[in-house]
Amino acid sequence: MEYRRLGRTGVTVSSLCLGTMTFGQQNSEAEAFAQLDRAMAAGINFIDTAEMYPVPAQARTYGATETIIGKWLKKRGRRDRVILATKVVGRSDWLPHIRGGTACLDRDNIETALNASLKRLQTDYIDLYQLHWPDRRTNFFGRLGYQPESDDDATPLQATLGVLAELVRAGKVRHVGVSNETPWGLMRYLQLSEQTALPRMVSIQNPYNLLNRSFEVGLAEIAHREQAGLLAYSPLGFGVLTGKYLDEQPPDARLTLFPEYCRYTNPAGIEATRAYVELARAHRLSPTQMALAYVDSRPFVCSTVIGATALEQLDENLGSVALTLSDDVLEAIEAIHTRHPNPCP
Repeated sequence: MEYRRLGRTGVTVSSLCLGTMTFGQQNSEAEAFAQLDRAMAAGINFIDTAEMYPVPAQARTYGATETIIGKWLKKRGRRDRVILATKVVGRSDWLPHIRGGTACLDRDNIETALNASLKRLQTDYIDLYQLHWPDRRTNFFGRLGYQPESDDDATPLQATLGVLAELVRAGKVRHVGVSNETPWGLMRYLQLSEQTALPRMVSIQNPYNLLNRSFEVGLAEIAHREQAGLLAYSPLGFGVLTGKYLDEQPPDARLTLFPEYCRYTNPAGIEATRAYVELARAHRLSPTQMALAYVDSRPFVCSTVIGATALEQLDENLGSVALTLSDDVLEAIEAIHTRHPNPCP
């Protein structure tokens, strides 16, 4: 396992991060414990979760993922060996079960969310506290074609950063980051931190995979030059890049159970996926490991957030760290990308 510096901090994180959004929905507590144990044994020291997990977000399961991780931390006694990341939701009028649908990134909501997360996780501090998505109306979750809209009701970025600064000073949070953020948003936060001595965003957690390399357009240079590395989520495009959905609909798989998650299954995405899977097999590679190794090899990536519902899947994901893609494979990937540029942004 490789370890990389988190932003400009003294913290080093494993190049693979264990994502946990299936814990409490697709995975039981016992299965989650097994995944956490296996990941730690493989050298992963970085665990990512969120207050709203598991997904799909529902009132009956809200906070269940953090609760499971908290039980594991208490039982294993490994808090000092884990870099723990969680998130607070942005404006959430579409999630009425989270603080009555009034959740946003203001003082009351952030403090309430953090204190609840600390309690569920059975810890006194969060290593990386992330803003799950912006308060303002902008492009995220696959939305393209920015259209200016009134967002006078959005919490000002400086106010949000000020609350985070107080939580850092109180020792409840070590570092802060953003997620599902735009180039303007990340640069504005970085600018504010330089102008006002408020905490610096050390990372950005956005989608990045062979079907969606839109991060490269405006954010990759920022992540690289400003040392606010990408925590790449959905590196397998909801599992699509494994190839398992090409010719069948496997039972109990995420997209079978939750067909609303169709971001990576449009016709163009399926066509591109087939090309990537055929490339991997032609070189006797696992399509899963090829997709993960590509993401992990990008210079602006700090850590690749993997997820699984079975230990066999997790083991295959973990095996990607031993794979170095040849120049021939990398050139072929670029050729496919040229023919099928970002089919699933």
